[in-house]
Amino acid sequence: MMARTVVSFVQNGYYLLLTFVTGMFYFSFYLVALTLSLSLSFTVAGVPLLTHVLRTTTAFLQFERVQTKIYTDITTEPCVKSDKPDVFNWLQAKKELLNLRNWIAIGWLLLKFPIGILSLISAALLYVSPLVLIAAPFLYRFINLSFFVGVDTIAKAVMVSATGVVLMMVSYRLAGRLAYLIGGYTRLMIKHVNR
Repeated sequence: MMARTVVSFVQNGYYLLLTFVTGMFYFSFYLVALTLSLSLSFTVAGVPLLTHVLRTTTAFLQFERVQTKIYTDITTEPCVKSDKPDVFNWLQAKKELLNLRNWIAIGWLLLKFPIGILSLISAALLYVSPLVLIAAPFLYRFINLSFFVGVDTIAKAVMVSATGVVLMMVSYRLAGRLAYLIGGYTRLMIKHVNR
């Protein structure tokens, strides 16, 4: 039971950090790719580039779906895949550019960036803070610690460490809830894109 709790706690932490990494990636990728392809759209190279950028949404949505299932055990409906012909033609490019589903998916994926920043801050608070408090009996001699009062004796350090243990239990619950909320965001994202 204890090992399962620890694994779940670590898994939720991975998912929170993964949310930050993927949110940062989607923001950077779409910012650069859309800016470049839209600025080149007056040339022949811009439209095919923009079309290929828009086609990435299905792969990214599928990735989000799989990661949500692995880390939070939240099942989402499958992504509706658009047909992708092997040969590029201008009619297919027009169809991709006018497909509202692609633009909605990009909007939802870009929203993962602020969610990722929030999850990074939450992971730091929920995972690092309790560990620092738990390690207070080992750190108080080397680092000037203060937790409501100055920690300068072993008795105060042990009390701070006990507070860290309690905070770790609370962090376990909060991290689980936060991971579940982010998984719910993925479910909602795929549901809205599939409409």
